[in-house]
Amino acid sequence: MKENWILDIDEISSNLKTDVNNGLSTEEAKKRLEKYGPNNLSEKKKRTVLSMLLDQFKDYMVIILIIASIVSLFLGEITDAVIILFIILLNAFLGMIQENNAEKSLESLKKLSAPVSRVLRDGKVIEIESQYLVPGDVVFLEAGNFVPADGRIIESANLKIDESALTGESIASEKIAGKLSDKNLNIGDRINMVYMGTVVTYGRGLFVVTETGMDTEMGKIAKMLDNEDKVKTPLQIKLEQLGKYLGTGALIICAIIFIIGVMEKRPVFDMFMTSVSLAVAAIPEGLPAIVTITLALGVQKMIKRNAIIRKLPAVETLGSANVICSDKTGTLTQNKMTVVKVYTDFKELDLNDQYDNRADFLLECSTLCTDAFIDDKGKSFGDPTEVAIVSVFEKNLSKKSDLENKYPRVAEIPFDSDRKMMTTIHKAHGNNYKVITKGAFDNVIERCKYILKDGKIENLTDDDKSKIKLENEKLGNNALRVLAISYKNADNIPERLNSDDVEKDLIFIGLLGMIDPPREEVKDSVKICKMAGIKPVMITGDHKITAMAIAKELGILNEGDIAVTGRELEAMTDDELYKKVKDVSVYARVSPEHKMRIVKAWQRNNAVVAMTGDGVNDAPALKQADIGAAMGITGTDVAKDSADMILTDDNFATIVAAIEEGRTIYENIKKSIHYLLSCNIGEILVLLIATLAGMPMPLKPIHILWVNLVTDSLPALALGVEPADKDIMTKKPRPKNENIFADGLMFRIPIEGIMIGLVSFIAFLFGLRENLTNARTMAFAVLTFSQLSQALNARSNKSIFKIGLFKNKYMVLALAVSIFLQLVVILTPLNAIFGIKNINIYDWDIIILLSLSPIIIMEIVKALFFKSK
Repeated sequence: MKENWILDIDEISSNLKTDVNNGLSTEEAKKRLEKYGPNNLSEKKKRTVLSMLLDQFKDYMVIILIIASIVSLFLGEITDAVIILFIILLNAFLGMIQENNAEKSLESLKKLSAPVSRVLRDGKVIEIESQYLVPGDVVFLEAGNFVPADGRIIESANLKIDESALTGESIASEKIAGKLSDKNLNIGDRINMVYMGTVVTYGRGLFVVTETGMDTEMGKIAKMLDNEDKVKTPLQIKLEQLGKYLGTGALIICAIIFIIGVMEKRPVFDMFMTSVSLAVAAIPEGLPAIVTITLALGVQKMIKRNAIIRKLPAVETLGSANVICSDKTGTLTQNKMTVVKVYTDFKELDLNDQYDNRADFLLECSTLCTDAFIDDKGKSFGDPTEVAIVSVFEKNLSKKSDLENKYPRVAEIPFDSDRKMMTTIHKAHGNNYKVITKGAFDNVIERCKYILKDGKIENLTDDDKSKIKLENEKLGNNALRVLAISYKNADNIPERLNSDDVEKDLIFIGLLGMIDPPREEVKDSVKICKMAGIKPVMITGDHKITAMAIAKELGILNEGDIAVTGRELEAMTDDELYKKVKDVSVYARVSPEHKMRIVKAWQRNNAVVAMTGDGVNDAPALKQADIGAAMGITGTDVAKDSADMILTDDNFATIVAAIEEGRTIYENIKKSIHYLLSCNIGEILVLLIATLAGMPMPLKPIHILWVNLVTDSLPALALGVEPADKDIMTKKPRPKNENIFADGLMFRIPIEGIMIGLVSFIAFLFGLRENLTNARTMAFAVLTFSQLSQALNARSNKSIFKIGLFKNKYMVLALAVSIFLQLVVILTPLNAIFGIKNINIYDWDIIILLSLSPIIIMEIVKALFFKSK
């Protein structure tokens, strides 16, 4: 990094080999354009849509499913093959669309580049496209301009630049032309530099370009967005592993069944068909679709709760978040400067509690000394600090326009960064005039000779000054931005409108204390986060005192927590930050690189990190975080395109609601996995027992595939929309590396699978007393109906009667449809196609008893084991 801010203009000109009075020559500019390239944000070669689509087929589970569909075709089960292929293609297209959307981040960054710039070339002012700017160019700036490149200011006339998209600060930065002495300054403190993509809000200036394109601060962010690898969500990783285990395990078991059958001298072709059909049944091909649909339904719920999900897995990831790194400005705060304290007549008045009319004269004078205004529609124009003054005046007293009609402005001395004051002169009654000065406390108090006490003008004593100074420090320590207000009466307009003549012998009125206040609802959200075991962390480009005050008020910074500045962070190694990160609740004065380090340090501690933000400076961290949440109203396009989720109401509370939804969805996905795997174990077991016992196959391939079609679809989907547990936000977040079979599923799934397999085999034995067709009919019926019973078991660890048998209306509907379909196959002529037959009432009694036994057994187990647990 070149520390151009510590150099004077002559050194800058010498280093850049340019003439700040005449600019570059046209020839020299051409040479430099060839050397440095255009002033654009470049990006690596984009992946084609086709390559994104093909990448979706590299997953192990997907490969197994493709093989399964080919086997199904070989068996003549065209319907099953088509269903499997449809599921594969659906997931592939969804994945491709999500990836394609994620590639748009850099395109949004490009929109922040100014299209045209006014530059000095060959001693003349000309307009050129900003992409042709080169280091050494001298560029003009005025209010409303985008800054087209990074540079060092040569001239500043009340120049103020909104750098919030880059630094996170809500107040426009006042710029100067002089050199600075500290070379270790963060972006927000380099007040003699300008940066690409920021906006001029006030005044005018002249700067010399020091960096262009990808060498700018905006370019560095673009590189970070470009270089960061896509982070897989915990669920994606777990399902990938699960797919490998299931696929490999199913193939091994099927191979064992095939080998045993051949050793028993059964027909080789029959055993091969049974084994491969069992392989198709053993792999829960519906699982990826169930997960995708469950997540998609979760997305619809999120929209109702003001959160738009851009990437489906983000819904689940939110549920495991245990850290929320949040930008301050606009996320935790209102991004709206507000006057909250006034100090006049040696009394501090809190305008948050109730308006006090003792503040009338102070607000009247300060409002007259502003250029800001609010239109009839409530839209504000001007510097945020001045807008805050006008807002509090109009809220409690009258319209600014009425006040200006009463005291019209006749002259002014504009604000400048050297004086740090602004003065306006207004026509008062008769031939009298009112001179009003507002500005930085130290500068204003030195110009005051008198003070207003109880409506009377008295001499300003040293004791008065000491009291006022203590109050100024007190307000500053409470993170308030403080302005001093003074005035004097005059008989005429001074002939010479300069500071020395006008801004002297002033009467001190008081102080205004303002802040960007925290959002009201955030306090409750922070409490819920802590109750749910989630650590909220504030990361901001603002000053440390301001950040700490807001964090304490919100409950983010508590006893034992520490606050760290960007400079302190830079002094730490990655290992030091890794060890310390858990104790830090506030980061102030940070840069985009710092945010990335913080997120990575948490991830290295095995945390699932959610990051909220709205500015360009947040984009790399939003992309790196496990879940990035951008603000929908104040958020830049870059932030939105880098995020997994967009909060449409810019409300921190929405992310807490999203976490609750994410936790519910993860639990429901686990319920679906629980259900599907226990059913598949039951299917494998009934065939394995028969094979080992040397008995005929209880089920034909068509039976297995039909059972999968009936039971793996609707009931599994219904589990995906199971209502949330009431206590879901009182539980600690699950660990990032937690096994998907935690909370007893590792034991419940095989035990329940064995139950399903045993009751189906028992039904087969009962049926064999008549003939093989009858036995297969009974085994087929019990296998299907016991799996539907298992859907009720999988709903909760609590009794189904306690959670409500009919609470999940979708489950009731799914069971009704599945039972109807199974009865149609058994009781109609369709049974001939399946090789089964109609059975008697006695056999139906056995089927019903055996099918309901998994519910009866599990209700007893839940009452005895889970209640005591």
